[in-house]
Amino acid sequence: MTASVQVRDAATVILVRDRATRPRVLMGQRGARAVFMPSKFVFPGGAVDPGDALVPLAGKVGPVCSSRLAEGAAAERVHALQAAAIREVWEESGLLLGTPGDWAGPVPDDWQEFCATGYLPCAAAFRYVFRAITPVGPPRRFDARFFLVDASAVAGDPDDFSRASEELSQLQWIALDETGDLDLPLITEVVLGEVARVLACAGPPPEVPCFRDEDEQRFLLRRQAELLLIEKRRVRGG
Repeated sequence: MTASVQVRDAATVILVRDRATRPRVLMGQRGARAVFMPSKFVFPGGAVDPGDALVPLAGKVGPVCSSRLAEGAAAERVHALQAAAIREVWEESGLLLGTPGDWAGPVPDDWQEFCATGYLPCAAAFRYVFRAITPVGPPRRFDARFFLVDASAVAGDPDDFSRASEELSQLQWIALDETGDLDLPLITEVVLGEVARVLACAGPPPEVPCFRDEDEQRFLLRRQAELLLIEKRRVRGG
């Protein structure tokens, strides 16, 4: 019998720019030998680390998003999810989501380089827009929360990926109507459709969809992704 795989809390960030004209999102490609979603184009993101709960945040999500996050996580986990999202963006893209400030107390090992920039992590611009629990079968499973963040929250040049790790390659800002040309996981296609739907919202979205990979839900979401791709090609005249 195959041992059960622990579901780890995770955070993913959908950075978007040019919202009023032709929205573009930041994506990169996972390595061909990656254990999870090899060769797929994804948003920056990853699992929550133990030290994330101890990181000071200069700003947090608003009360509506915080309440929704708390529906599936303890209070300290709500904090850790926001910190993990910022750390993953920093590690995978080299982009910094924070404000100038001094850290108080010890700095976790995987936050040392971020701390050295003289910035405190800040999630005030985050909007919680989606949740997905990956299916049984793969060697790793995640309960991922997706945060939508405008690129104006990036401290510095949003095109400077010089400090990125090698976890994601081909980092790029890609127009929403061109994402169908990439090799995407199904859930990423669905999330992109949700992003297009809530971009015009000034605050939190009306609701936060949750994907649990049930058979019927998977069918409906796959069909939703197919229709989204058809619409993208129609808009582009393809």
